[in-house]
Amino acid sequence: MKMPKKNDINNNKKKRKDKENNKQQDQDYKLELELEKEPIQQQQHVFVLVDENAFSNHNNDQEEELEEEARVEESDSSEDEVGPRNTIGDVPLEWYKDEPHIGYDITGKKIIKLPKKDMLDSLLATADNSKNWRKIIDQLNDEEVQLAKNEIGLIQNLLRGKTPHPDVDPYAPYVDWFEWKDSIHPLSSAQEPKRRFIPSKWETKKVVKLIRAIREGRIKQDKPKEEPQLYLLWGDDSNSTEKSGHGLSYIPAPKPKVPGHEESYNPSVEYIPTQEEVDSYQLMYEEDRPKFIPKRFESLRSVPAYENALKESFERCLDLYLCPRARKKRINIDPESLKPKLPNKKDLKPYPSTCYLEYKGHMGAVMSISVEVSGQWLASGSTDGTVRVWEVETGRCLRIWDVGEAVHYVAWNPVQERKILAVALGHDVLLLNTGFGDEEEQQKVKELLHIEAAQDPDESGATSTVSWVQYDKYEGVRLRHPKAVSKVEWHFGGNYFSTVMPTGDSRAILLHQLSKKHTQTIPSKVRGLPVSSVFHPSRNTIFIATKKSIRQYDLQKKCKLVRKLEPGVREISSIAIHPAGDNVIVGSHEGKLCWFDVDLSSQPYRKLKCHKKDITDVAFHPSYPLFASCSDDCIAYVFHGKVYSDLNQNPLIVPLEKLQGHTSTNGRGVMDCTFHPRQPWLFTAGADSVIKLYCH
Repeated sequence: MKMPKKNDINNNKKKRKDKENNKQQDQDYKLELELEKEPIQQQQHVFVLVDENAFSNHNNDQEEELEEEARVEESDSSEDEVGPRNTIGDVPLEWYKDEPHIGYDITGKKIIKLPKKDMLDSLLATADNSKNWRKIIDQLNDEEVQLAKNEIGLIQNLLRGKTPHPDVDPYAPYVDWFEWKDSIHPLSSAQEPKRRFIPSKWETKKVVKLIRAIREGRIKQDKPKEEPQLYLLWGDDSNSTEKSGHGLSYIPAPKPKVPGHEESYNPSVEYIPTQEEVDSYQLMYEEDRPKFIPKRFESLRSVPAYENALKESFERCLDLYLCPRARKKRINIDPESLKPKLPNKKDLKPYPSTCYLEYKGHMGAVMSISVEVSGQWLASGSTDGTVRVWEVETGRCLRIWDVGEAVHYVAWNPVQERKILAVALGHDVLLLNTGFGDEEEQQKVKELLHIEAAQDPDESGATSTVSWVQYDKYEGVRLRHPKAVSKVEWHFGGNYFSTVMPTGDSRAILLHQLSKKHTQTIPSKVRGLPVSSVFHPSRNTIFIATKKSIRQYDLQKKCKLVRKLEPGVREISSIAIHPAGDNVIVGSHEGKLCWFDVDLSSQPYRKLKCHKKDITDVAFHPSYPLFASCSDDCIAYVFHGKVYSDLNQNPLIVPLEKLQGHTSTNGRGVMDCTFHPRQPWLFTAGADSVIKLYCH
């Protein structure tokens, strides 16, 4: 391959350079035309005034520019450079912002600021002087400076991203420092000698000679110098590696206290106690009494022997002899490092933290509250025998039903089109028509809550236990149970609901179908005293909690037992299911809160001891990663509970807020808590007949 000649390379580079210069001239001409069209620019700190016709008048001012260049070239010398007029040093100019002067000159006089020009003055100055666009303001010296042509060229080159100085050639000719022609002959064409491939005979003889001298002892190797063994006289020998002859680990004796100034034979006056202090020592206990009282002697000869020297030496020997041969290693660990690393509470917002609204109207303790699916209405039941419906945003009481008996539980139908409220009181369960919604929805609700006079007997015989009766007083349905009903829970479909009778024995848990007015019992026997029952949020399974355990049954497979959860607490009080259905929280009467990951284990994943008294209720938020617990200690706790889709990652549980505000009445505190279905708000019902709304 033929290499190009050096002259050809230089010619090509020169042509490329000329082409770039022509292109640059065209760009300069375009820039001048654009500057003619642009308005006057004025900056806050450095003012550059450009005349609109400045570039167009270059041809007329060529003679003046040549004179300026000659004057600049004459003054371009390092000897003629003058220091700054302002002598304030390295001081920010902002300090003189509100002052009438800008600084001080070399004689110490104040440099008065020049009056600032506005846009109109700059326009008039540009019209009078065609070179006014070259003037800029020197902020340090507060004076106008006129730029020369070469300085304007430097600025233009910087704005175009080129080399500022015009004398620098970015396309200098390449200097070839190497010869590309291959040499005909190498440096040496002689063949490699044979001695380079054979071990040296003379080196072998020398090594044998040295080996014989070492064996005969004529050559002695230098022994390593033994370092002197040093130790600290008063140092700590706890790190010593010495061991006793019996194979026991070496335990150094504790160091006695080093004598101080008070043990001196001639101590200072401040170390010698007065007679009153010596008399006060006699009134102290023997273990609190000082063992040595300083005294002053004229000389060391007059110091008597220490009277307790033999006794203290004997006690020290006993301590060393009776010392147990056991070493306790103390690990220095920072207590802060043992705390779990939790995220910042600000990163976990929003969550309820402040009491925003109170709903007052009940005369007795509010036992239960429930929020409608749309989040517009709140229902509450109290021991005063009334059920009330409140408007959430305003706190107005819209409906009042006087049922004449203490209400234990209220629950809205989870279907938004069915504005039906279930109320548990005594041995009955009431299904009330709240009257909300349009006419079409009301017509469907009335059809659901209508019971014909003739009712077919149930094959299972449950109608003999529970009877469906029309409740004409408030346009609803009354379900009469043989035992007292404590809770009512709706299925997510809105057609089924369950009731819990703690003393109902084999029929403690009943399932009711609203559309057919049908009641049936669970085929499986409930072992233990039932406390609560909750439907799975997305599957046809039900969780039944007794006082000691929780069992999950499959309703489609004749109530087949799916799993059993054992919280290991004294007595279960409440239960709540995560919206995803894979996690369960359980509250107990001993103030412990248990978190279960049902896919992980039957034992609780976390146990939280957060309340001092019985936990009355627990609740999950339907959409936010929040859950809460309330107790008879008048406190409601809000937690962050993040459940990850990755099965290998454990749930994140972080305590967020401690909500207080209810007062204790008859030993009871907060009776119930529930979240708003769409907002991060928490409702709490107290025994003080007040309902509180906590917002973020």
